[in-house]
Amino acid sequence: MRNYTFYISILTLLFLASCSQKQRGVTVIFPKVGEPVQITKNDKEHLFASYYGINSWSTNQRYVTVLQTDIKYRLPDENDPATLGLVDMETKEFIPLTQTRAWNFQQGCMAHWLATSPDSLIIFNDFRDEGFVSVIMNVHTREEIKTIPYPVSAVSPNGKEAVSINFSRLRKTRSDYGYGGNGQDAKTDVQFPEDDGIFLVNLETGKAKLIVSIAQVKELVPEIPEDGIEYFNHTLFSRGGSKIFWLARAIPHRNTTSLTVDRDGTNLQRCFPDGWDGSHFDWLNDEELMVTANYKAKQYAHVLFTVGEKDYKRLGNGLFDWDGHGTFSPNEKWMVTDTYPSGGLREQKIYLMDMKTEAVLPLGRFVQPKEYTGAWRCDIHCRWSPNGDMVGFNSTHTGSRQVYVFNLD
Repeated sequence: MRNYTFYISILTLLFLASCSQKQRGVTVIFPKVGEPVQITKNDKEHLFASYYGINSWSTNQRYVTVLQTDIKYRLPDENDPATLGLVDMETKEFIPLTQTRAWNFQQGCMAHWLATSPDSLIIFNDFRDEGFVSVIMNVHTREEIKTIPYPVSAVSPNGKEAVSINFSRLRKTRSDYGYGGNGQDAKTDVQFPEDDGIFLVNLETGKAKLIVSIAQVKELVPEIPEDGIEYFNHTLFSRGGSKIFWLARAIPHRNTTSLTVDRDGTNLQRCFPDGWDGSHFDWLNDEELMVTANYKAKQYAHVLFTVGEKDYKRLGNGLFDWDGHGTFSPNEKWMVTDTYPSGGLREQKIYLMDMKTEAVLPLGRFVQPKEYTGAWRCDIHCRWSPNGDMVGFNSTHTGSRQVYVFNLD
C-alpha cells in the first residue's frame, strides 16, 4: 500500500511551499494521518452509497453505507441491482440490507442518514413499479418505513426535506449520473420544460413542490442550439438548510451555470459572472460556498465566496488550480480535495488544506487502472465522518473498486 500512498520529496516540497507562501513563520498543526485502511473486501466491487461530500456514517460512526456489485467496466442499468449495505467499522464486515436498481458509479443510490434518527434511518433511491422512488429504511430491523414517489438528490440537514430532480433526463443528457429504466418522464422533447426542475419534497408527507423550473433559468444560462437540452444536476443544501446549490447544464455543449436559491424557491441567482461555469462544490456554512470554477474565465480553481456577493477568493495559493472534489470538515477548519487521474501513471492525489492559512498537506496518490474510465471511472470522492476524525474515499489502485478510510488524530 505504501508504494501507492505516500510521496517523499515532491510532496514535502509542495507542503513547505504552501506553508511559507503567505504564512511564513506561522506553524500549522495538521492532524496525524494514518495510512488508508481498506474497509471492504476484494471479492466484489464496492463504493460509498452516495456522492462525495455526503455523510456516509451513522452519527455514532459505527456504520458506513456502501454499495456492492459485480459490475466493473460498463454502465449499470435497471437490470443490474446493486446490494446496499453497511460496513461495520469495528469488524469491517459488510452487512447487506437490500437491493437497489437506481444507482450509478458516480453517486451510488444517493443514500443519506436521516437526522430524525441518525443512527437508524437512511433514505436511498430505487426503481420500483416502473418508477423511481426513495425509500426510508431502519437499518437495524431492515423495515421499510416509507416509500416516497420521488428520487432524492439531496437531503436537508434536519432530515425532513429533500431535493428531487429528473434522473431519466439525466440518463439522456449525462448518462453516468442518471438511472436506467425510464423511471421518470425525461421530457427530452422540451428544451426548457416548465413542469420539471428542482422539487422540494416533504419526507414526512411524501408530497413535493416545484420550486425552480428549468424554464425559469432560461435567461440565466447561455443560449443553446435548437437540438440542445437544458438539465439540472448536483444539488446540495447549505449547512443550515436555508439554501440550495445546483448546476444547470446543457447538451450537446456542456455549458454550465452555478445557481443558488432559498429553500422556499425565492432569491434565485447565479453564483458567477459569464464564463466562470462551475463544477464541484461544497457549502462551508449557510452563507459561504466553494465551487471549482473557471476563475476569471481563465483558470479552473477552488473558489470560495459568499452567496449574493462578488468577492471571490481563490483557495490554495495557486496549488489548487484544477477541478477537484473539495469538501469541508464538520468544524469548518479543513478542506480535503482530490485530482482526476493525471500523467502516464494516471495518478489520483488527495490533499488536506488548513482553511485559516491555506497550508496544504498531501495525503496520498493512487493509480487508477486504464480500464476504469468514462461512465464507470472511479473518482476519489472524499467525504468526512461526523466527528471529522475520518476521511473516506473510493479507489481502484489495487485493481478493483474498494472503499478506504484515513484516520485523523
